[in-house]
Amino acid sequence: MLRCLVLSWLFLSTVSAWAIKPLATYWARPDTLGLKYQALTLTTPDHVHLAAWLIAPQAGTPAQNTTVVVAGGDSGNMASQIFTAATLSAQGYQVLLFDYRGFGHSDAFAINQDYLYYPEFTTDLRTALAAARQRSPRQRVGVLGFSMGTIMGAEAAATTRCDFLLTVGYVVSPQAIAAYYRRTRPERPVLLPAAAATYGRVAAKVNCPWLLVAGKDDKVTTLAGSQAVARAARGPQRRQVLPMPGDHQASMMVLAGEAQNLPYAQAISRFLAARPAVGKS
Repeated sequence: MLRCLVLSWLFLSTVSAWAIKPLATYWARPDTLGLKYQALTLTTPDHVHLAAWLIAPQAGTPAQNTTVVVAGGDSGNMASQIFTAATLSAQGYQVLLFDYRGFGHSDAFAINQDYLYYPEFTTDLRTALAAARQRSPRQRVGVLGFSMGTIMGAEAAATTRCDFLLTVGYVVSPQAIAAYYRRTRPERPVLLPAAAATYGRVAAKVNCPWLLVAGKDDKVTTLAGSQAVARAARGPQRRQVLPMPGDHQASMMVLAGEAQNLPYAQAISRFLAARPAVGKS
């Protein structure tokens, strides 16, 4: 019962309204769920300090020799992904959670909440990827991005060594999201950074294995959009789509440990456990 209440609270407190809503306070830490972890401070190339948690695989699980770096969405902080980390840890994966600048306990950053995202968040993810690889140089290291975090995930995978990319609610076009909300929510438009003008060219540059999880009823980051990205794969690019029931918010819970999502979580595990040739972007 407590788990259901906590998941419901997390769902409501981190629901994406396509507006950046960081929280400073953590509802819990990994050891709240019995997870072994290290608290880290990462430093970006532009000297911003990021809070991070490196969560170990659960004892007794098969060693996957893989680190999953989680790029969260536009709301909450890294504590919102503790159940996701627990699911992956129970399968033998090491997980790195981190807070973007302006989120959680990372350094402050001026945020206009009407923006869809900030390019600086990609710098933060690249820093987390580099830290994971430095700490575990013999492991595979890749990204799991949720909602807004799929923008950061694709940009990082297109420009940095990344052994796999897993996106949940992939943002194919920031402009399409802004247009959608101009129609449905004209009183509060979504603003885009200048970098959004070139984002459409990013997906073609992602060469690592890529799994796109999409809600069948998602009206914003649509299943059709993810399918188009997968069909656009060329040459050695390996991409697949995992449709799941529900809308955008329901897809965000795919690895939160809910029983109805078990088949989809297992499909993600099979994707992560695959050992194709390492791809560099």
